[in-house]
Amino acid sequence: MRLLHTSDWHLGRAFHRVSMLDAQAAFIAHLVTTVRERGVDAVVVSGDVYDRAVPPLAAVELFDDALHRLADLGVPTVMISGNHDSARRLGVGAGLIGRAGVHLRTEPAACGTPVVLTDAYGDVVFYGLPYLEPALVKDEFGVEKAGHETVLAAAMDRVRAELATRARGTRSVVLAHAFVTGGEASDSERDITVGGVAAVPAGVFDGVDYTALGHLHGSQTITERVRYSGSPLPYSFSEAGHRKSMWLVDLDAEGAVTAERVDCPVPRALARIRGTLEELLADPRLVHQEEAWVEATLTDPVRPAEPMARLSERFPHTLSLVFDPERAPDDPDVSYARRLAGRSDQEIAEDFVAHVRGAGPDEREQAVLREAFDSVRADEAVREVAR
Repeated sequence: MRLLHTSDWHLGRAFHRVSMLDAQAAFIAHLVTTVRERGVDAVVVSGDVYDRAVPPLAAVELFDDALHRLADLGVPTVMISGNHDSARRLGVGAGLIGRAGVHLRTEPAACGTPVVLTDAYGDVVFYGLPYLEPALVKDEFGVEKAGHETVLAAAMDRVRAELATRARGTRSVVLAHAFVTGGEASDSERDITVGGVAAVPAGVFDGVDYTALGHLHGSQTITERVRYSGSPLPYSFSEAGHRKSMWLVDLDAEGAVTAERVDCPVPRALARIRGTLEELLADPRLVHQEEAWVEATLTDPVRPAEPMARLSERFPHTLSLVFDPERAPDDPDVSYARRLAGRSDQEIAEDFVAHVRGAGPDEREQAVLREAFDSVRADEAVREVAR
């Protein structure tokens, strides 16, 4: 069986205030063409279909168009909700849509109920694990501690238990939206850290033939059987080095996996350039960046006059301007944002406690801070679903 694995469409998202709707429509057209021309037997979409819980109308219309085009091909599609989606909204009409061969899996309670497809060698069962917000689903899975690893492990226990009831040799695919250990993050993913820990080990997914992951925006191979497709389009300049693609996965009669990357159309290249304003305007080596979307970091010791206007004369698609004057690390003028770069909310809060009273928090206080951050995150998830 040949699968096309994609995820993180983020329909409705802009790139630094530039609408990506046309590029997203071009991707959908490319996906449909790939399905038709490459003999795809099933499409799997591993979450973050939309960019937010209440997407704009144009994004909903594009999603509707994608569903119709996939259904017209007669190729089954299995799709889960991600942490950016409203699971309840995405799942509206799932039963009816399923009759057209588009199977939406948005309910945590249904993670052990597979979509069953058949090829010349027998059944292939697809289990959809939508994004599982630990604080909201821990009771459903009967776990005491709300953590990504514990709830995903419990969900996979249900998957393996159901799979064990099927004929020996039945092949299996899991769709999941999670941060798996070994994956490389970018700036455009929403933080899903809980209890100070976001990543789960790949071993959680042992026992199935292929795990189609979503959430991280770079295409990645965690193991031969556990992969991220990545987003089909860039959504931050941290993705400038990404090759945007989908995975074309073949499952043979024994469940062995072979995979090929299928490139996605690129609306415009990304470029990150750095130097003083005069250096950037004069450097002949930057000629290839003149038609790219540009993030320019200026290192001038004093902010120059009208930097964006001057940069745009050479780089008309400059979207982001960063000021980072070259100073010694101990210079008191080093920016607050630069000092906090790469630090989690928990670490920043602990640093603040240490700054105020001269000593960092003890273990009990660290636990209080973790609970506070987890409570806020869970509350935000509840309010987003209720909108």
